[in-house]
Amino acid sequence: MMDRRKNDRRTGAFFRTAEQDIERAEHQPETPQTIHPAYKLAFADSDFLTREELRPVRLQLELLKPGMLLDEQGIESTIVVFGSARIPEPGSKSERDYGEKTHEALQKNSQYYEMARKFSQIATEASKKTDCTEWVICSGGGPGIMEAANRGADDVGGCSIALNIVLPFEALPNPYVTPALSFQFHYFAIRKMHFLLRAKAVCIFPGGFGTLDEFFEVLTLIQTQRVQPMPILIFGKEFWEPVINFKALADAGTVSHSDLDLFRFVDTPEEGWKVISDWYDIS
Repeated sequence: MMDRRKNDRRTGAFFRTAEQDIERAEHQPETPQTIHPAYKLAFADSDFLTREELRPVRLQLELLKPGMLLDEQGIESTIVVFGSARIPEPGSKSERDYGEKTHEALQKNSQYYEMARKFSQIATEASKKTDCTEWVICSGGGPGIMEAANRGADDVGGCSIALNIVLPFEALPNPYVTPALSFQFHYFAIRKMHFLLRAKAVCIFPGGFGTLDEFFEVLTLIQTQRVQPMPILIFGKEFWEPVINFKALADAGTVSHSDLDLFRFVDTPEEGWKVISDWYDIS
């Protein structure tokens, strides 16, 4: 059996692993002392780890776990896809009942599901040439546009990432995500950080408050030079122009006219991929 003890390079001493001590603790005799919660190993005590005072530790764990696992999988760069969880595949109906009027509106926008799926297929063909290390599709892992993105990668036999979060609705990852690249978060802030840590492009499809939140955070970070410029693609000019009057912001002086160059409208998957491939000279 492999000796899993850790060697301390400074002393040459071997230390037992945390796993070994957890296993030993599970088989120790039961006494009033050993069964009391105070006696549990701190790192194996879920009640302790979820205490209010341990929030900084939990934040660190959520930052570390996905990053370490993505490193182990060799993921170097991603293409992030943001968009509504509500937009269905054409001809299908959402599992949630939004009402007939809303259903009709969502069906009208279902073209964007197919657009996201097709874009992901194109991007993933490029990713496959790197053995799934570069240009890996990354979504929020839910239904709607997120599902379309992961599904497109699956269609062509590639891999894709999901950064899911615990929510009252739409919490489970969609079935097209690569299982080893599917992560669940509690903290929105850490999740959004992971979206950008490896991103080389961000694609904004029609969406609601969550999509707007993610979109404007990316714009703010690039505008303030906290993140290097990258292709920011807004899919669906027809959808977005009535939603956000970017020109009015510039005309009012609250943003610079040059800030409007931080993103670009595109209307087809092929157009979107050409912007990315030209930016990075992808053959």
